[in-house]
Amino acid sequence: MTRKVGIIGLGHVGAAIAHSLTAQGAVDEFVFIDIDDNKVNAEALDFEDAMANLEFNANYVVNDWSALADADVVISSVGKIALQETITTDDRFVELQYNKLQIADISKKLVASEFKGILVVITNPVDVITTMYQHYTGFPKERVIGTGTLLDTARMHRAVGKALGVHPKSVSGYNVGEHGDSQFTAWSTVTVKDKPITSYDLPLSDLNDEVRIGGYTVYHGKKFTSYGIASAASRLTKAILTDSHEELPVSNFRPEYGVYVSYPVIVGREGVIDHVSLDLSSDEQTKLDTSAGFIRERYEEVISELTKTENIG
Repeated sequence: MTRKVGIIGLGHVGAAIAHSLTAQGAVDEFVFIDIDDNKVNAEALDFEDAMANLEFNANYVVNDWSALADADVVISSVGKIALQETITTDDRFVELQYNKLQIADISKKLVASEFKGILVVITNPVDVITTMYQHYTGFPKERVIGTGTLLDTARMHRAVGKALGVHPKSVSGYNVGEHGDSQFTAWSTVTVKDKPITSYDLPLSDLNDEVRIGGYTVYHGKKFTSYGIASAASRLTKAILTDSHEELPVSNFRPEYGVYVSYPVIVGREGVIDHVSLDLSSDEQTKLDTSAGFIRERYEEVISELTKTENIG
């Protein structure tokens, strides 16, 4: 059975995801979609030039929306990271002004392609954009998933691992809420060497801040992020393709909030197949409620703006 993945947006992140999945032999056929014909064709040709030296083979289709009909997964990595240079304070929401205008059109084309697989969203601000995608496509909520705090959780594992001298995979626990400034480490869920994180003498507040600004730290060094988020998106995609039933902290629809918020769920070929219930402290639950409220507020604002524009048009 052919494993087929579409990637919409072949910038730094989209290309890094394609490389990761190709190098792992996880995908047999890619569909690359991008508004820049020269760029997307160059990416496909570059991958074809690599074929003779790669362990695994993959085929590449360019800018053919109809080819998404039988794709298992479509990944939205549309974005305009250069907009960060237009502001003086780091803010993932700066991309919303550009990305919000792309989502309705992309959604129409996805629906028209008769795509029936799982939509994975990276586009920032990811929780708001994922909610928008579900709104515009009408796809079942469990089949639309954002990468959310899967990356923030990995950053926390890295920071805690370094502090304690262990590999990031030796750290358990989650960051939850918005993939943005209101996300936080749920320290009540974090363990290392089968001990709660609170049994170690660590500056948890400082570590939480390090995780929260981790993306900005990378951005200021190289003007984009790629490998961390590409690895997160690749892991989520493989969990879907392999029907792994893996527990992952991703942006999923939370009926109690009415929007997409990052929280652990079980992921498989059908998307979100089960939910996880964390035993959060009262303080953590308050933080989660606040973070979700912020996502909902921004989502309602942007939908209201777009609806007015559509009605005027």
